Amino acid sequence: MMNELVHTIMTRNPVSINAKDSLADAVRIIASKKLHHLPVIDNDQLVGLISSYEISEHLGRVTDPENVKIEDVMQKRIVKIESTDKVGTAAELLLDRRFHALPVVDDGKLVGIITSYDVLRYEFKREYRNPILYTEVFELNHRAAM
Repeated sequence: MMNELVHTIMTRNPVSINAKDSLADAVRIIASKKLHHLPVIDNDQLVGLISSYEISEHLGRVTDPENVKIEDVMQKRIVKIESTDKVGTAAELLLDRRFHALPVVDDGKLVGIITSYDVLRYEFKREYRNPILYTEVFELNHRAAM
């Protein structure tokens, strides 16, 4: 069922932020790219993760986000997964730990990110090969009303 490998459904080369960058930099990236999670990199290695929720929490507590480094507010103890792990393993971690995203690493280097949405989309496409889209339903209802 979920024997597909993580690398087949993950987002490759995700947007990330450097540990030395500021909280204000993270706000700009999250807002401009419409992201919910930012992997944190230092010397080409994954060292943390920060979410849009955590960013907003910190913004409420600091006076100058330009002077707050990401390394001081990021999650340092992160759960990660490898690109050759199975999607089922990712799904189990996401569900059991109530995570919304897992960084994907190979040899300590960030190669992707997999989210609960990615797993849901994968399962939906596998289960419903030809789903009826909302636009199709809307068009059918609209025609019937004429």
